[in-house]
Amino acid sequence: MTASVSTVPFRLRRLGIVMTPAQGDPNEAEGVLNPGSGRGPDGQLYLLPRLVSEGNVSRVGLARVIVEDGIPVSVAREGIVLAPDRGWERGADNAGVEDPRVTWIEALGLHVMTYVAYGPLGPRTAVAVSADLRDWRRLGPALFRYQEELDTDLNLFHNKDTVFFPEPVTAPDGTRALAVLHRPMWDLGETRPGQGVRLPAGITDDRQSIWISYIPLEAVRADVANLVLWEQHRFVAGPEFPFEAVKIGGGPPPLRVPEGWLVLHHGVTGVIDNAFEQQQKVNYAAGALLLDGDDPSRVIARTPEPLLAPETDDERSGIVPNVVFPTAIEEIDGRYFVFYGMADSKIGVAELERTD
Repeated sequence: MTASVSTVPFRLRRLGIVMTPAQGDPNEAEGVLNPGSGRGPDGQLYLLPRLVSEGNVSRVGLARVIVEDGIPVSVAREGIVLAPDRGWERGADNAGVEDPRVTWIEALGLHVMTYVAYGPLGPRTAVAVSADLRDWRRLGPALFRYQEELDTDLNLFHNKDTVFFPEPVTAPDGTRALAVLHRPMWDLGETRPGQGVRLPAGITDDRQSIWISYIPLEAVRADVANLVLWEQHRFVAGPEFPFEAVKIGGGPPPLRVPEGWLVLHHGVTGVIDNAFEQQQKVNYAAGALLLDGDDPSRVIARTPEPLLAPETDDERSGIVPNVVFPTAIEEIDGRYFVFYGMADSKIGVAELERTD
């Protein structure tokens, strides 16, 4: 069983910028941000950054991380690996493949990417897999099995900030399963004016929160396409502290630590005028949750104050000012480094350190 804890014994120490938009590259005209990450078959560390072109159209790139004296300092670009070239990633007025999170799942021998497919009905979570970080097989949008006790269909709602756990866990029904964090958005009025906010049974707070779903491991081993069939949905955590007053959402893949599962997340304050437009009146800060190692739907500790908040000029000024948005975590020589979006414009890195 996981030991009882009351604090999150970690901190983030910013180290600098690792990626800025390339001058003259139209694919990066509106920023590089919010990367996934992974180790390639060559053992090299790569980022998969979101590249934003003019008109706010996003693609996913590949960039090898350059490490000096054990610290990530810059990248070498190696092209684009995912573009919005499927019908469900392109709408009449919008298009994009956004905010990739990438988890290496040893039990499958695959990198699993979740990303936001910005298509005709707005943002939906989609899944792709790869053995080498370069060639990605799309599996399509995530599909939520109906769960009677929730009295709603989760497929109706936009969903973002999804990320897989790196190891199988025990699902609520006692089976071995893969687990994924996600963040439903309950306001149907965003796409169907007049429908308003529709909450699942038992949920009273309409602010966007972190949920967990499960996928039976044996089903995925039988056919990897089953990675998009999510079930056994559970609420995990909602806004609780001042830096999360508007909403919270997941970040990098959960990290197994002695206390359980460490989940870095973002908390948002301010005012959101339109969920589908770039925001100018918000503040994004990074916090942390500790989830039970045996039951990752259960929070055992969380940070009342942010571990990282917008303080530097690069975090406070950009396409969307006042944003730190963690999306990737990697180990280098026994040290953990977190990669994060800076004001939706650049990519920074911070070291994750224990405080005990």
